[in-house]
Amino acid sequence: MSNEVGSEPRNDLVVDAIPPIGVARPVGAALRAYRHPNDTWLAATGLVGGLLALPLAQNTWHGPEVAAVLAVSATALFARQRWAIALIVIADLFLLPTVWPRAFLGGDLASRSVALVTLAAIVPGVLAMRRAATVLVVMSGWRRTQKMCRRVHGVLVAMCVVATLVPLVY
Repeated sequence: MSNEVGSEPRNDLVVDAIPPIGVARPVGAALRAYRHPNDTWLAATGLVGGLLALPLAQNTWHGPEVAAVLAVSATALFARQRWAIALIVIADLFLLPTVWPRAFLGGDLASRSVALVTLAAIVPGVLAMRRAATVLVVMSGWRRTQKMCRRVHGVLVAMCVVATLVPLVY
């Protein structure tokens, strides 16, 4: 290794791993390196919501399974798996009918407070519906257009409305 006059010695192990400025990175490497700023927040609240919902959901329709899917999806998002965004949002939507009746329709103070904290942890997942719609379009193999993303987002909003109304019917 030759050093130029006036330059400091470099560590080849670190510097050689980074491509020079004029050289383009492969597209896959650039996508893997990208991380949305809300991914960590979404994963953390999903994990907290899933773990808090497990004891609440013992006597409900399929609450424990959905809470487990939410916790595993949040862990996958921590590992930078972008498909987990869609699963977190869908699990949050299916966990909603399990949790909100416990928070507002009855129960003791301890279970109501845990249900309220769980509902607060579900909010970031519901707010990430547009990103989940885009991920679902890409995962399904459909062409990613604005029209297709809007359709999938509409389906997710309809799922949210149905999930909110289901406990009122039963």
